[in-house]
Amino acid sequence: MPAISLDSVTKEYGTDTVALDDVTVDVEAGEFVVLLGPSGAGKSTLLRVLNGLTEPTEGEVVVDGTRPAAGSGSDVGMVFQEHYLVESMSAFRNALTGALSRNGLLRSLLTWHAEADKRAALDALDTVGLLAESGQRAGSMSGGQKQRVGIARALVQDPDLLLADEPVASLDPKAARDVMRYMKRAASERDLTAIVSLHQVNIAREFGDRFLGLRDGDLFFDGSREDLTMEVVDRIYYGDEGADGTFAGSGLDGSAAADRSPSSGRTVAGGDGA
Repeated sequence: MPAISLDSVTKEYGTDTVALDDVTVDVEAGEFVVLLGPSGAGKSTLLRVLNGLTEPTEGEVVVDGTRPAAGSGSDVGMVFQEHYLVESMSAFRNALTGALSRNGLLRSLLTWHAEADKRAALDALDTVGLLAESGQRAGSMSGGQKQRVGIARALVQDPDLLLADEPVASLDPKAARDVMRYMKRAASERDLTAIVSLHQVNIAREFGDRFLGLRDGDLFFDGSREDLTMEVVDRIYYGDEGADGTFAGSGLDGSAAADRSPSSGRTVAGGDGA
């Protein structure tokens, strides 16, 4: 049984905007999957569907045997483009907020944390290479360090699935690679399934095991690092201009995906700027 299964998932906003268009895909446990596609392709919408923040208009989403729902538990950890740390708190205290679903808001505000959660926070900071900086105030950290604290916070949730929405978009190349290296390490060490949305194709190829290309809400490509040629990348980001319409290793017809939505008369977009 796959860890994640999307069956004919469509997400519409209003009557004329399609963020996801009949997406069907399975992801096996332990895979490190990278989402690629231009702005508005549907990447963020797909992640929101997986973590239960958005209900699909049509189709079925199953994560570890259940349908995801917002606030339903800690099985899904999320890393955002903006780290959303409390900058006056230490890295350790920020990581501890990942235990909120277990402790509740009041206990977290009063810093009444179980010893197991404190150990989990330190272990998570160690995983992302920040154990020595655990007492450092988040506001004094670099952008890359803050993002790694964000990963640690997600790990403290003890998730089965780790999602990341453009986690390195605002970082310089070295910091971006550091963040991705620690994220890949965390997924490997903790046997997590991971789905990461990226724009930087070179970083994606370096760290991804499998790649899903989205364009105009369609799943346009599904393949390995070897399948992700520069021709395929150009097709994902720039469309079907002058190409034959078939991607190696994907089993998906790029030209059909590109032609289908405009012919329906609807405006196809990422909905939430995915």
